[in-house]
Amino acid sequence: MLTHPTLDQLNHLGLYGMAKAFGAMATNDDARTLSHAEWLGLILDHELTWRQEKRMAARLRHAKLRHRAVAEDIDYRTPRGLDRRFMETLLRGDWIKGHDNLVITGPTGTGKSWLSCAIGHQACRDNLSVLYVRLGKLLDELSVARGDGRIAVRLKSLARIDLLILDDWGLEPLNANARHHLLEILEDRYGNRSTLVTSQLPVTKWHELIGDATYADAILDRLVHNAHRITLEGDSLRRPHPQTA
Repeated sequence: MLTHPTLDQLNHLGLYGMAKAFGAMATNDDARTLSHAEWLGLILDHELTWRQEKRMAARLRHAKLRHRAVAEDIDYRTPRGLDRRFMETLLRGDWIKGHDNLVITGPTGTGKSWLSCAIGHQACRDNLSVLYVRLGKLLDELSVARGDGRIAVRLKSLARIDLLILDDWGLEPLNANARHHLLEILEDRYGNRSTLVTSQLPVTKWHELIGDATYADAILDRLVHNAHRITLEGDSLRRPHPQTA
């Protein structure tokens, strides 16, 4: 005769989703009428859901997304040049699987960072690794890592991330160390992983911003050559709008 495992047995085996379902079903009169096969199928579904939720939580924790942004909350009504059909294509993630890049430009407050986090959140849903970081902060961290000998390990970890989001490109010109580190990052990722960059500056200004023609050509070739682009327009979404009667 088949018997159900006990709650302690499930926890001991690390089947916490099953254990949680088991505890709920133990007090549910309807669950007591299920056959053994139906009962087993139900708690297996709970275990699978629990594991998927745990993995998703871990991916989001490691992604360090700046905003709690999701694809379902993207604002397509405010006129800012955001094409819904193109955005939905990007959210499907084929460009990430094909190791392309994405560049989002536009004035401050038009939602560049928020959109990048919504795309990053969707990538986490698709079981991809994501990391969000402000570019200036990352370059400072790499300079410190170079000084204490951790630079190779740090670059290697960045190279493994499926989608690297570099926010606030262009807030300040790049010095020699920053140019070198940025080129190393993009060289490792080109054709292997995807990079998303946001910037207030149009791409035409980036060559001048990098500051060295040789480095600029190499960096932009690896970043912009295979990049999809979103150019946002309009006023800042952060500004309060006058109320109408």
